[in-house]
Amino acid sequence: MTGKTGMPKTQSPNGKIKVAILDDHQSAVDGYAYRLSSHKNIDVVATANFGDQLEPLLAKNAVDVLVLDVSVPTSESDHNPYPLLHLVPRLRADYPNMAILIISMHKQRTLVRAVMEAGANGYILKDDRQAIVQLAEIVKSVAAGGVYFSEKSYAVLSEKSPLVDDVQLLTKRQLQALSYSAAYPDVSTKQLAKELSIGPSTLRNLLSTTYGRLGVNSRAAAIAKARELGLITPYPLEPPKQN
Repeated sequence: MTGKTGMPKTQSPNGKIKVAILDDHQSAVDGYAYRLSSHKNIDVVATANFGDQLEPLLAKNAVDVLVLDVSVPTSESDHNPYPLLHLVPRLRADYPNMAILIISMHKQRTLVRAVMEAGANGYILKDDRQAIVQLAEIVKSVAAGGVYFSEKSYAVLSEKSPLVDDVQLLTKRQLQALSYSAAYPDVSTKQLAKELSIGPSTLRNLLSTTYGRLGVNSRAAAIAKARELGLITPYPLEPPKQN
């Protein structure tokens, strides 16, 4: 099993690992829940299908491992992918003992690397059958402090690519801003600044340098270019529905 083990995390009082699952495909949620719930040391305590359900879910449930997809819609009415690169650092700060395991069909090298640098504990590709079969063992590993890459995601991360340095084009703060902007394309600069806990003038400077690094001149163009490079969550196979 690819990965390494760090300091053990605090487990639930009954000794079981509590897992929450976020994925917009109910068949995937059911499949993961079946594999995990059949393990005597794991409890699936909550599931969700939309990004805006995640934080209320975590507020109501003690969770040791969060299993989530990359391109879950932001809400039932907003089908843009939820702001993963903005959300993961917040989850790491709010729930420092919770491991985050990504299971995704997206295999862009830059995206895998950006997600892991944002604070995820593991990345599995959905078509990596061996990893899905071993999901319970992987959950136990990351719950204990391990870092896990499925065989296919590790191969993606290790391969040489002309985009090898593209993830370094932008800072983590710039990626967070673009990730949030992509999820909420109509949000105002003032609202975006408030969400990122910075002043509007600081945000304008942040976006200005982002546009310069990407060679574009608008927020929409920056989001499109970042998606193209795999720096933020790409669209699913079909473009998001218009509200």
